[in-house]
Amino acid sequence: MSLLSLLLAFFVQAASAPLALIPPEPAVEIAPGTFLIRPVPMPGRGPDGNTVIIDAPDGLIVIDTGRHQSQSDAILAFARERKRPIVAIVNTHWHLDHASGNGRIKAAHPKARLYTTTAIDKVIAPGGFLARNLEGAKKMLPSTADPVRKEEIQIFVTTMEASSELRPDVAVSKSGPMQLAGRALDVRVTDRAVSDADVWLFDTATKIAVIGDLITLPVPYFETACPTRWRATLDEVWATPFETAIPGHGRPMTRGDFDTYRQAFGAFVDCTRTDSPAAACGKGWVDGLGPLIRADEQVRKQVQANAEYYVGYLRDNGGKAPDCTAQ
Repeated sequence: MSLLSLLLAFFVQAASAPLALIPPEPAVEIAPGTFLIRPVPMPGRGPDGNTVIIDAPDGLIVIDTGRHQSQSDAILAFARERKRPIVAIVNTHWHLDHASGNGRIKAAHPKARLYTTTAIDKVIAPGGFLARNLEGAKKMLPSTADPVRKEEIQIFVTTMEASSELRPDVAVSKSGPMQLAGRALDVRVTDRAVSDADVWLFDTATKIAVIGDLITLPVPYFETACPTRWRATLDEVWATPFETAIPGHGRPMTRGDFDTYRQAFGAFVDCTRTDSPAAACGKGWVDGLGPLIRADEQVRKQVQANAEYYVGYLRDNGGKAPDCTAQ
């Protein structure tokens, strides 16, 4: 899979879907004052990441803003309904399905400050991951006939043209307690995991960990990742006394769900570093996840095939993404 193919995989899946955007699910209160907005998968379109909103003393904290306008519209509607300003935005990482809505949120709430790491600087700089793929996307755009695919590519191009909205107002460079909007949170920064530096948060009041793409189902995406540090970060999350984990995509997870994924991830990374056939590693991944993925046989076969692809990808690249400088 080329880098451009990966990028479009973040944004574009099957073509020929309706152009209309599907609104996300209504916000659900998952703990007192903490809400989850889960996007609805849209055939033909790339995903949006989950959004977590914390109603803090000084205003709303929005964690991840999605890709499509339907997600940011839902965030803004939530703020209007509660008659509360958005004063803080946190991006768990720079993948654009978690950050493309930043500009729309800040346009409506100009006092909102973005908290994230400076990992974005590397990928938007000349030769960086997103910059490289922007060149290919611009070349592809004029010849793309399918209207949905064209619109998805345009979303990427438009986001990159305003890439300053992806950069932090407040750079988060180290782990520790932080006051956001008058709310105390334990903010953690990874040293290379899904990307060069990711943010995850633990709220001691609610026992909720918001972990972004440290968990992705049905397979982890390794194209920007350092698997050894990613694995270690999952162990660090596990050592935190959370009761519920909110992944970047999908439903809230219990500690048991999280540990199932953590163990399967470690076993899969270990398998990629052996001479075991890719099919054996892929089957091990599916078996390790157990009930975390649907029991439908066709679905499980597809998940196994996706996992097998990553066996080859990691083996071909020295056990990590080409842009990972850690291992």
